[in-house]
Amino acid sequence: KLQKLQLKFLILVLSQIQVGLNRYMWFTTYESCNISPSSVARIIDHVNYDLNSLPEILSIDEFKGNAGRKFQCILTNPKKHEVLDILPERTIESLSAYFATFNNRNNVKYIVMDMSSLFRSMAKSCFPNAEIIADKYHVYRQVQWAFEDIRKQVQKEFGTKRRKYFKRSRTLLLKGREKLTEDELQQVSLMLQLSKPLAQSYYLMHEFREFMKSKDLITARKKLGDWFMHVGATDLTRFHKCVETFSSWQEEILNAFNTGLTNGYTEGCNNKIKVLKRNAYGVRNFPRFRKRIMHVMSA
Repeated sequence: KLQKLQLKFLILVLSQIQVGLNRYMWFTTYESCNISPSSVARIIDHVNYDLNSLPEILSIDEFKGNAGRKFQCILTNPKKHEVLDILPERTIESLSAYFATFNNRNNVKYIVMDMSSLFRSMAKSCFPNAEIIADKYHVYRQVQWAFEDIRKQVQKEFGTKRRKYFKRSRTLLLKGREKLTEDELQQVSLMLQLSKPLAQSYYLMHEFREFMKSKDLITARKKLGDWFMHVGATDLTRFHKCVETFSSWQEEILNAFNTGLTNGYTEGCNNKIKVLKRNAYGVRNFPRFRKRIMHVMSA
C-alpha cells in the first residue's frame, strides 16, 4: 500500500510539473503538492527520456540555450510532432558520436535542416541513405535579407524625410503583391521609380517568392533556373551571392518540393524553449534543462 501511495504521489507531482511548465510557472508544482522546489528538482532528476531508435523523418536545429555551451541542438520528428532529444552541443564530433550509437541509422529517409553546412556534412556522413531537405523558410530568408541590404543602401542616399518614409513603408515592400490593396500597389510603384537597384531587387524577391509556391519538383526546377538567369542579368552583387549559395544547396532546396517537409514544428519548439529559459532566468545545468524541455514537450 505504501508503494502504491508513493507511486500515485510521484505521478501527481510529475503531472503538476508538466502543468506548471506548460504555464511557465515552476512554483505551481510545489504549491499544489506541498513539497519544496528542491524535492521537485530531485524527482525530475530521476525521470529519464531516452531515445532508443531514430524515426524515418528527422529534423535538426540549433538554439541558444547557454546551458554549459552557448548552443544546443534539438531533434524532432516533424511529421508526428515529437521532440526526440536535446543535445548539449552542435559540433560535428559530438553529433557523429551521438548518432553512431543508433543501429537503425540506415532507416532514416529524410533529414530536414536549415542551411547549415555543419549539419549537412554530419548528415552526409552519418545518414548516407537519407535525403537532405533545406527548410523553405531559411531558403527564402536569404533572398529577403539580400533585398533588405539593398533597401537600406538605397535609403542612405535619400534625405531625412524620404528615408523615414521608406523605413516606415518596409512592410509594404516585403508584403506579397497579391495581398496589397490598390492604394498600396500605387505606393510601392512610386517607391520603386526612385531607384533602379531597389526595383530590380524587389521583383527578384517576389519572383523567388513565386518559386517557393511551386506545387511540384519539375515546376520548381524550371522556376529556379529562370530566377538564376534573371539575377545574372543584373549588377546586384548581393543577389549574385544568393545564387552561389543556392547553387551549392540546389539539391537540398529542390528536395523540399518532393516531400512538403519543413522545420516549422522544430522552430515552434525553439520558441517554447526560449520562453521557458526566460521565465527561469536562464538554466545552467544542462541535464535538468534537457529534462524540463522533454517533459514539457511530451505533454
